[in-house]
Amino acid sequence: MTTIDLPHLRQWTGKPKVDRDTLNVRHARLMAATLGLEQEALVEGSPLPPLWHWLYFLEGLPPDDLGREGHPARGGFLPPVPLENRMWAGGRVSFAAPLPLGAAVEKRSTVSSVEHKSGQSGDLVFVTVLHEVFHNDALAVSEEQDIVYRNASKEHSARAQQASETASITKPFAPNSTMLFRYSALTFNGHRIHYDADYCRNVEGYDNLVIHGPLSATMLAGFAEDVAGKRLLSFSYRGVRPALLGTMLTLNAIVDKERIALWTSFPDGSVSMKAEAAIG
Repeated sequence: MTTIDLPHLRQWTGKPKVDRDTLNVRHARLMAATLGLEQEALVEGSPLPPLWHWLYFLEGLPPDDLGREGHPARGGFLPPVPLENRMWAGGRVSFAAPLPLGAAVEKRSTVSSVEHKSGQSGDLVFVTVLHEVFHNDALAVSEEQDIVYRNASKEHSARAQQASETASITKPFAPNSTMLFRYSALTFNGHRIHYDADYCRNVEGYDNLVIHGPLSATMLAGFAEDVAGKRLLSFSYRGVRPALLGTMLTLNAIVDKERIALWTSFPDGSVSMKAEAAIG
């Protein structure tokens, strides 16, 4: 049985990490090509689309500093949680000001909390990370990311949840293996569940490659801006059930004045990811 030493893991909270980058136009255009979007409007000075800041501040560690799944080994910035599988489960993002392409920006990060829970599926450790992105010393984006750790299992038993409402606007979303590869490359995401089918099936128990949660969140955030015709003030999202390659997804939205309810759904109508956006 794995021992969770919570006081030890909480020693990682509050330690600052600072990174700097330039919002390169070429990188944004590669993202647009990956998603099948127009590239011409992405020029120096134009606003970075919502959640595209995930394309920047990339960390390139040597192979010896990576874990078995291709992510950075535990115990660096993130605490050394002794549970094998790690998942980016959701988050909350506030957009105080647009980030202009071509700008020099700074990101300040801290682990804000570490919590342990036990349930029918075993031990779970929840790590929340706060990222703040500054442009000209002014806060532009504030983000909390929820990371969940659990023991390795070949069963993924999340119950199917049906949407509680009927969408007023929908859009199909069917990522292929090329899109998953390109998104992994653009975000320098080495997690093998997105490109190594044998690892997916034999180690983590998925039947096929897993569609990135951040990719689904990015599609929902862009969809929200498109249907509202206004920029996002905030965006929150939570993974409900993993979506696998070969699955047709649908982006769904219900616009209600200054708020938009959003979700991705499977062909049977059940939910893969839930989200909510505030517009202004």
